[in-house]
Amino acid sequence: MTPASIAINRFGYGHSASGPVPNDPKRWLLRQRDAFDPAPPVIAGRMDTRAKTGEMIELVRNLRQDTRALAAMEGAEAPAMAGPMGDAMTADNPRAAALAGLPPEYREKLIDARRVLVDDIAARVNLAVTSKTPLAERLVHFWANHFSVSVGKLGTQFEVGPHEFTAIRPHVFGRFGDMLKAAVLHPAMLIYLDQFQSIGPNAPFTQRRARRGGDAPQRPRGLNENLAREVLELHTLGVDGGYSQTDVTELARALTGWTVPGIGRAGRFAETQDSGAAFVALVHEPGARQVLGRSYSAGEARQALAILDDLAAHPATARHVATKFARHFAGDTPPPALVARLEADFLKTGGDLASLTATLIDAPEAWTAQPVKFRTPFEWLVATLRLTGVKELPTQRIVGALAQLGQAPWRAPSPAGYDDLAASWAGPDALIRRVEFAERVSRAVPADNVVALAEAAFPGALTEPTLTQLKRAESGSQALALLLVSPEMMRR
Repeated sequence: MTPASIAINRFGYGHSASGPVPNDPKRWLLRQRDAFDPAPPVIAGRMDTRAKTGEMIELVRNLRQDTRALAAMEGAEAPAMAGPMGDAMTADNPRAAALAGLPPEYREKLIDARRVLVDDIAARVNLAVTSKTPLAERLVHFWANHFSVSVGKLGTQFEVGPHEFTAIRPHVFGRFGDMLKAAVLHPAMLIYLDQFQSIGPNAPFTQRRARRGGDAPQRPRGLNENLAREVLELHTLGVDGGYSQTDVTELARALTGWTVPGIGRAGRFAETQDSGAAFVALVHEPGARQVLGRSYSAGEARQALAILDDLAAHPATARHVATKFARHFAGDTPPPALVARLEADFLKTGGDLASLTATLIDAPEAWTAQPVKFRTPFEWLVATLRLTGVKELPTQRIVGALAQLGQAPWRAPSPAGYDDLAASWAGPDALIRRVEFAERVSRAVPADNVVALAEAAFPGALTEPTLTQLKRAESGSQALALLLVSPEMMRR
């Protein structure tokens, strides 16, 4: 690969017909920091759906006594990405029976939630396809995967899009600590990891409930450590970052009170927070905390914020973030020298992500001539659409394509996000799905002068075997299909 091809494909999302080949690849990448728009019209004009989140959660709580209705609601939502919205009510769709068994208000809420979700997915994909700052879009998706949220919980359908749009996008060239607080304390994360219903064992609400002889048996209660554990293990220090179970519990106690606006009786006492979440002091565990040997005085909402600030600046966090950053851009086994350079920059600048990105761009290890990464399904789809000139693909086709390829946004199987390793995406079945999709695309778009297109997409890097196959193709459509599944297209 040449520097121009590396800039286009390894750092970006592939060639776009509307984008010229960069004469100065490093300068082209660095300019994107200033040109990036974190809130383009499709995001800035998105309707605020936060009230719908609370409504959905309250519906679920009301259904808890009716286990059959709750099972039907969850069954109707589980495979939401399997096909177009309109298929939901067809007789041969497995969701139809579950939806039909629900009262109208629940059915309408689920359909509304799915519509919001697929519209947000379409916005995410179309932004990447049409972007003139593809490096910035790649960084958005890298950090969104680092702070992964999933629509596995009812209510998250309204929040996973805003999580990426408002907690990740504005901070990709900002400070890691600001992104950490925005992402971890966003309603999407609070619902996904059950933090929104975590209650301090000695909180005023708990004491009051005990004096009254308890509450309804279906009401969630007690301390939940899910978010605290993932903050330490995945978002900051890393699995070998030196924290203990005591640190997990103490952070979980500090996080009590952080919840979603508009739910439950406690919502009357909620204080709105910058992240879009709410803080309810009545359910916060009182007292001082100690995490990683450092003490934090009682301070309600400020207590968790102070701990997160210190975690963001911890040396183990610098090492963990640097390793993941290097792995994404420089290979499944990241070069130790690059990791060390990124780690040093993170510590020196206090987690300045613009500086971290500039250090990466300047690093020779990131410009290795041979391909170092296998494109994930999402990356390959975006690159395919950019290469073929397809813009503003219809919403349902985007959702169907991602479901077929096996990497639907905001559907990672665990809080660790989607794997960033070739072994997870290069299996025979996955490759066959790409071949089938490439054949459909090649029949649907113009396929004139594919050789010239290939040379523009991989400037100075198109291999002789690929060039030979393109020239031998029986038609332009066949040549385009071959290009879309070529080694150059599969790897970056």
